[in-house]
Amino acid sequence: MAVAMAFANFLLHSRAKVVVNQPFSFCLDTNQLHILYKERTWRLSPYGTKIIPRASPATTMEDEGYNDSDTIPTPKVIIDQDSDPDATVVEITFGDRLGALLDTMNALKNLGLNVVKANVFLDSSGKHNKFAITKADTGRKVEDPELLEAIRLTIINNLLQYHPESSSQLALGVAFGVEPPKQQVDLDIATHVHVYDDGPDRSLLYVETADRPGLLVDLVKIITDINIAVESGEFDTEGLLAKAKFHVSYKGKAIIKPLQLVLANSLRYFLRRPTTEEASF
Repeated sequence: MAVAMAFANFLLHSRAKVVVNQPFSFCLDTNQLHILYKERTWRLSPYGTKIIPRASPATTMEDEGYNDSDTIPTPKVIIDQDSDPDATVVEITFGDRLGALLDTMNALKNLGLNVVKANVFLDSSGKHNKFAITKADTGRKVEDPELLEAIRLTIINNLLQYHPESSSQLALGVAFGVEPPKQQVDLDIATHVHVYDDGPDRSLLYVETADRPGLLVDLVKIITDINIAVESGEFDTEGLLAKAKFHVSYKGKAIIKPLQLVLANSLRYFLRRPTTEEASF
């Protein structure tokens, strides 16, 4: 315990990049993930995590001191499948309030993951904690959308638990936070869908909408249900917003304009809200 606290204290006060080259050994938890959100049960299997019904304001290892009068920064969780060919890169930012995230790394081990590299850096937007993650059983990057979503929700759950003030900036704060967002997630956040050409062999799909549990899995399912392949991408949670960028193709080629329209309309229908934008191509 003393070693862990000393390491956490070092990360909190050091402004240099910290690199962990030795992998953490994690084990698999086969519990089902059940998330109750707005009286609806979202089921992601077979990866398990726990959603804390109401976050405790008590200070913990992952907390840094803050003043109640401070402006609450926007929490960001990025799941990046593009930047590293061998690992899934996860980046977490919450102003300068994040500590060593030892509890988050311990939570990720229950998903059957190894953290093969971790680093922390500072810039004008705050402290960025980045992890390169692989599956413990194969040593490869995470490809399963359900496991990627479980990673995302595990991180958000820890934010709500160890930084309860973040609940006012997160969609899950509506049901599980000490203070829900002031915006009405279903009414105040517009949906945007765009498809761009990205060379002869693939297209770039961009989706921006209100966040909710299971969204990453649902987006991938809608795309693949119309026989479009998702090659790689990035899924960002920025406060109440979810932003997805997917490299997609149809039979190894870029998506032609009529199919782009089918894809965009399918996503708009699924994500339909009063302010959904009608994009043009």
